[in-house]
Order: sequence, then C-alpha cells, then structure tokens
Amino acid sequence: MTETQAREEICRIGHSLFARGYVHATAGNISVRLDDGFLITPTDACLGFLDPARLAKLDAQGHQLSGDKASKTIALHTRIYAAAHAFDAHTACVIHTHSTHCVALTLRAPHMGLTQSTFAAPHELLPALTPYFVMKVGHVPVIDYHRPGDAQAAEAVARTITRYGEQGTPIRAVMLARLGPNVWHDSPAAAMATLEELEETARLACLAPTDTRALSASQIQELRQTFGACW
Repeated sequence: MTETQAREEICRIGHSLFARGYVHATAGNISVRLDDGFLITPTDACLGFLDPARLAKLDAQGHQLSGDKASKTIALHTRIYAAAHAFDAHTACVIHTHSTHCVALTLRAPHMGLTQSTFAAPHELLPALTPYFVMKVGHVPVIDYHRPGDAQAAEAVARTITRYGEQGTPIRAVMLARLGPNVWHDSPAAAMATLEELEETARLACLAPTDTRALSASQIQELRQTFGACW
C-alpha cells in the first residue's frame, strides 16, 4: 500500500466507522505503519470528516514531519506496532475507538450481567461467546484504567501483547478500561472488521440473559482444528 493509498484508506475507514456509530464526536483514532514512518489521524479530529492531506505523518522514531498535530495516542500505537511485530510482521494498522458496548462491559461490577461461570478469564473483556469472536478476534485483555495518553498504559499494553504472544495465543486487541478498544491487523479494512466483530460480541454480551454460557472447550478445540482459531 502506497502512502497515498494509506491516506485514502484511513479516511474511508474513519468515515465508515463514524457513519455507523462506532465512533462519535472527536473520539478515536487510526494509524498506519509505512516503510518510512507512520500516518495517524490528527488530535481532536472527527473520524467522519478526515482530509487525506491533513493526516499527521511521523518518522520511524515518532517525530512529526507534516500534517496537523498528531493524536497523542501515537505513543501507544508505536508500542503496539513494536510489540505485535514480533508475532505478526505484517501488522500495519491500529484502530482505537470508544465503542459503546465494549466500554459498557468495563463499567460492570463482576456480579452484574453475565453469571460468574460465563465471565471471561480474569482481566479479559469477554468469554468465547460466539465462533466468529473466537476466530476473528480472539482474547481481549483488559488494561486497568489510566488517564488518556498515560505512558503507563502504553507500557502495560506492550507487556500484555508480549505475554500472550509468548504463551502461544497472539492477540489482535486490547481493551482500555473506561476508554475503549485498540485493535490491529495487516490493513485498515482488516482492523475495522476485527473491531466490528468485537463490538458486536460486546453488544450481545450486554443483551444476553444472565444464564448465557460460553462455548465449551471441545467446541473451541473444533474451531482451532477446522479454522486455525487462535484461542
């Protein structure tokens, strides 16, 4: 993907997410890793009305070269790229949103909503509720709350990506408590699809009755064997 194509794709994805309610106001950001640096949406920009020429361009060290002022989350994005690259060298896009149902799940006390037996493992957003969540998203660790832009959050995310990858279950998403998910993939379109599946599963979890059960171990193993699911 050329830089021009990446600029156009960021704007297309941003408009699509905004039009469908995945982002609102000036929340959220999108970045793409280039051969010579990064592109990222500007600070306080509305993703529904991005201008390809005004996207922030940074060098490989994260220093801004052109465009409007880069989103403060570039520090987090660059840590994600660095950590995820060890497990998927094709990682090329990070998307962050404040998706409603994902955030709602982090506001719940453990005794609310799904029963304890159906909750995800400690510090994960969701259990294996649907086959497509298992196949397309995978584990989503929850990162304890930090203020927006806090360097400690970026460090925690990087450590988490490394820990899961070294355990043989590389991840494509983390959830920042009370803020929103960060997802990454090899293209903006693939990252958006991951985000969509994550938010849809979170919506189902919010709507589900309290006796909902996760997929069984044998059902998950079948998804591993048939589709190569990483869970």
